[in-house]
Amino acid sequence: MSHTPDLLPSVFQATLFSAGQRSCAPAHACARLRQAEAGEQIVAVLGGAPELPAGATWPEWPGHGPLSFVASVRCAALPRDGLAEEFPQDGTLLFFYFDGQVDEDAFMSVDDPETWAGAQVLYVPENTPVLPTDTPPVLDAFPRVELSADTGQSAPDLWLPQARRALLGDTRRWPHPRDTPAELKPFVRAFRQLRTRIDHQIGGHAVPVQGPVEYELANAALGGMHTWGDRLLEQEAKRWVLLAQFGSDSEAKMTWGEEGALYWLIRFEDLAAHRFDEARLIVQG
Repeated sequence: MSHTPDLLPSVFQATLFSAGQRSCAPAHACARLRQAEAGEQIVAVLGGAPELPAGATWPEWPGHGPLSFVASVRCAALPRDGLAEEFPQDGTLLFFYFDGQVDEDAFMSVDDPETWAGAQVLYVPENTPVLPTDTPPVLDAFPRVELSADTGQSAPDLWLPQARRALLGDTRRWPHPRDTPAELKPFVRAFRQLRTRIDHQIGGHAVPVQGPVEYELANAALGGMHTWGDRLLEQEAKRWVLLAQFGSDSEAKMTWGEEGALYWLIRFEDLAAHRFDEARLIVQG
């Protein structure tokens, strides 16, 4: 992972300036997490032992077993200029996922509500008494990796409705690449430059391994009966925002699929109300 702040490519800056409000609307700031260097503030931690509220039990998927601890994020330590206003000002977010260590035949799927307990986000308010909690003996804990953060820029998938409306003026499908208007080609190239890093990220737009995670989640939320371009699907996709993205990490010995990533998304209203039990996980890899 890069140890330099994530800055907008110069071509992207120039394109935003020339295209004006029509094209800058979809770009969102985010907090990019990277391995901390000596003396840097620790913003998040991969693996290790989580600090759970005193008296709390380790998260589990009933009938299957305990979840693996993925990461903790200290909200107050994140760069605020990379976060949505609705993001918590303080407290800690803890991310857990059933990764198959206990039962390799069981897996969490966003399409099946009965499996949603296989991925959980806990929010621990500031000043809550907490204790380091040992990993259940049936699990191998991931090695602890401390992370720092930089403010970065993120761009949506070009097929998402907000990107098509901003660039094309409406939500019609993208034309064939050879038919893309000449004035949009530098912007499209710059957008794609922002979508090549599948690392650890808080907020902003997800960088998917496969298709847009917003569509995948929206389709699941609507019962899996809609196709791309469906108005209801696009409306639902716009309601979901990225809470956190965790890529595969060699230092933490985390591999999601084949060098894939975990994407936790949440609706705007649930983020504002701190209803993190309503966050949903997409796994791509």
